[in-house]
Amino acid sequence: MLALGKLLELTLAGREPAQKIQLTVDGVQMRWLSEGALEVRPPQARDNGADVLLSSGIHGNETAPIELLDRLLHGIARGEIKPRTRILFLFGNPEAMRRGERYLEQDVNRLFNGRHEQSIGPEAIRAGELEQLARTFFSVPDRSRLHYDLHTAIRGSKIEQFALYPWKEGRQHSRAELARLRAAGMAAVLLQNKTSITFTAFTYEQLEAESFTLELGKARPFGQNQGVDVSRLETRLKQIIEGNEPATEGLDGLKLFSVAREVIKHSDAFTLHLPADVENFSELEKGYLLAEDIAKTRWVIEEEGARIIFPNPKVKNGLRAGILIVPTDDQGLA
Repeated sequence: MLALGKLLELTLAGREPAQKIQLTVDGVQMRWLSEGALEVRPPQARDNGADVLLSSGIHGNETAPIELLDRLLHGIARGEIKPRTRILFLFGNPEAMRRGERYLEQDVNRLFNGRHEQSIGPEAIRAGELEQLARTFFSVPDRSRLHYDLHTAIRGSKIEQFALYPWKEGRQHSRAELARLRAAGMAAVLLQNKTSITFTAFTYEQLEAESFTLELGKARPFGQNQGVDVSRLETRLKQIIEGNEPATEGLDGLKLFSVAREVIKHSDAFTLHLPADVENFSELEKGYLLAEDIAKTRWVIEEEGARIIFPNPKVKNGLRAGILIVPTDDQGLA
């Protein structure tokens, strides 16, 4: 196997490869760009005009997605997977991966769309690097652009595998992309309705990619992901890479949600009235007092069918401590 196929091994060891460019026996070029960043380019005669960015490790302890990308890279380096697409593999926060931590000082996935310019530290620098890598990769005109940012969650979830679809004024969400997600094993999709500061929000809003944050289960250490079933996603990613996807099915069975409100933590007095082990997609009854903060700020459930995702009272002041979502339909899809 080509040495560049061992990007994860190089990244965890903090090493640069001796050779920055290598070719597989089929003429696929693998090019090391920087720490945790590798571009894969098919022979020109096989290139189908698609650019695919696959990122993981934005949170360093979310290992199942990292291991998934590692398997795909091994397959390409061995010649078992034969790409027809250009691919950029990114491991987002290498130092946090080495330490087995979610992040060191700041959550990298809250530092995009200009936020890193307002901050300091290694993770702000890394967010800027990731934006530049993505911007350069998606700079070739007249090619389709797809970005999957793979994660696992801090907590359990009543819907284990789901996606978040960013929003941009004047741009419609794609029915075909939702069907692709359903085929990849996603059981639900949250259709966002405001700008955000995540990596996929940046590539969707600024770079015109079809971009999705994929949540694949609960975070576990390296080598302990037997309970995280990513087989359907892995199969679909191989098909995307090789350009042989079967026709996508409809949206039957795919649950769609929209954002009702974000719960923002304003101060250290913030209190979230939920059990510490509450699961994502837990339902909340109307009238329930969800959270309180300074100046008598209160979040009371007013929506029918409201559910909570990503509840986290430990975030820094000014950041989102949870999202209230409600069921929606497929009206308005392109």
